[in-house]
This record gives sequence, structure tokens and C-alpha cells, in this order.
Amino acid sequence: MQIDRDLILKLENLAKLELNEAERERLAADMGNILNMVEKLKELDTANVEPLVYISELENQLRADEIKGQVSNEDALSNAPVSNKPFFKVPKVI
Repeated sequence: MQIDRDLILKLENLAKLELNEAERERLAADMGNILNMVEKLKELDTANVEPLVYISELENQLRADEIKGQVSNEDALSNAPVSNKPFFKVPKVI
């Protein structure tokens, strides 16, 4: 792919950017470097490499749920300014 002024102007328009000439030249050079890097990566032999699905082979270490320190309904509502047993009563929010 050829990185030229027309391509930079088209990308500038699509991205809704306003670049000056120096920025356009720097962008063209950067895009050229990126394409060169991709071409270099294409030279690698990946025939015997398995696709990577996860970076780590570790699995989630889950723990069993344990119920501790429950508060009774009466204790929970004891400091509520307004309640409608067994619920907290709050102002209507729309």
C-alpha cells in the first residue's frame, strides 16, 4: 500500500482532523513505519504455532460462598428515618 498525500488527505477528512503540512508528513512517515513493521512480521514462520486464546493458562480460583454476619430485618430498619415493615421507604425518583 502506498502512503501518499491523497491517502493522508482522505484519512484526515474521514477522521474530521485538520492537520498542517508538517503533521501530514509526520503522519505519512509513521504510517509507513507501521506498514513496514507489518510486512516484517509477515516474514515469520507461524506454521507450527498454535493460536493464542488466553495469555495465561491459569484458571479462576473460586471460593465457596459463605454466609456470615447477617443483620436481622429489625436491626437493619432500626436507624431508617421512614420504613414500611419490612422495607425502607424512600422518596419517589423518576
